[in-house]
Amino acid sequence: MNDIAPPRTNPFAADKILSAATQFLVVAAVLTGGYMLFVTTQGNLEARHIESGFTFLGHEAGFPIGDSLISFEASDSYGRAFVVGVINTFYVSVLSIIGATVVGVIMGVAQVSHNWLIAKLAEIYVEIMRNIPLLLTLLFVYGVVLAGLPSVRRSFEMFTGGYLNQRGLYLPRPLPLDGFGFVLAAALIALIGAVALIIWARRHHDRTGVAVPSVRIGFAMIIGLPVLTYFVVGAPLDWELPALKGFNFKGGLVFRPEFAALLLGLVVYRGAFIAENVRSGIQAVGKGQREAAAAVGLAPGRTMQLVVLPQALRTIIPSTTNDYASLVKDSSLAVAIGYPDMVSVGGTMIGQNGQAIEVIGMWMAIYLAINLVVSLLMNWANLKAQLVER
Repeated sequence: MNDIAPPRTNPFAADKILSAATQFLVVAAVLTGGYMLFVTTQGNLEARHIESGFTFLGHEAGFPIGDSLISFEASDSYGRAFVVGVINTFYVSVLSIIGATVVGVIMGVAQVSHNWLIAKLAEIYVEIMRNIPLLLTLLFVYGVVLAGLPSVRRSFEMFTGGYLNQRGLYLPRPLPLDGFGFVLAAALIALIGAVALIIWARRHHDRTGVAVPSVRIGFAMIIGLPVLTYFVVGAPLDWELPALKGFNFKGGLVFRPEFAALLLGLVVYRGAFIAENVRSGIQAVGKGQREAAAAVGLAPGRTMQLVVLPQALRTIIPSTTNDYASLVKDSSLAVAIGYPDMVSVGGTMIGQNGQAIEVIGMWMAIYLAINLVVSLLMNWANLKAQLVER
């Protein structure tokens, strides 16, 4: 009598069942934890007589904001106060990204300079700034550097009609007059024309091999056309000069010490990290590229500009994207020096009405949105910098 073979088991089916069961348990645990957190939060809010929701954004704020790019009074709503904080956060983040990029590129190139002194100074700057916490940098700039400026009565007078003192930088405020719209229209037309010229010049170079100085021509268009329009329409711009009245200056544009300290601190701190990205990207370019550029007669500066840096971008951009995102989040330390960014304004709102969950949720959403936009732009730039196979 023949032996009956035992039924075969499918190991792949067993793995699928185990994987599905594991995923089910994980999802169940997450949902259970979320439900328990929701119930606990609701119980705590009811115990403290705090109503959840965003209706509080329409209530009167009752506190002033010293630095605001839009008009704001204490009688305005919490919603407008939060918008002021968001604008301030976005404003200082954009300026810091631009400044940190400039500092990073300069210091990164300086680290690979053949001049020993320049290379060492850049290296010392990078090592110092990367190993000191940002909070200490901000406190040092705000409490030592800017605090050493003269008092209001002894302000530094600038050749532009501005003044610098412990309370900030006061500059003339431009006041557009009738006809200034033509200048703005000319600037927009010049910008569009410059971009179109650069795109055409690149395609023309690919087809014929003939280079057109499109960047210099485009730059001349962007500067020349608005300036020419400005004088043709009769210089439609006036200036409001700051003047000392009482114990402080009135009129003009004001850049307060809190803003200056935050901007300077973010620029010098994150610039050191970007400098390392630039240095590593430059050193990742093969030595043969420099030798080939020298063989065709390119000067060292032109070699760096036209050969090395364009190839180094493939290495620089991905790591710099992380630094840009970190810089945006680092701006939340503005609360330590009194600059009214989104976190500082939101903290005041929480202290007055106790809507911590809603305010924290708005913080998270805004930071997420800004960093997603930064990531999308940098990913687009990264795609443009990659090698294209022909």
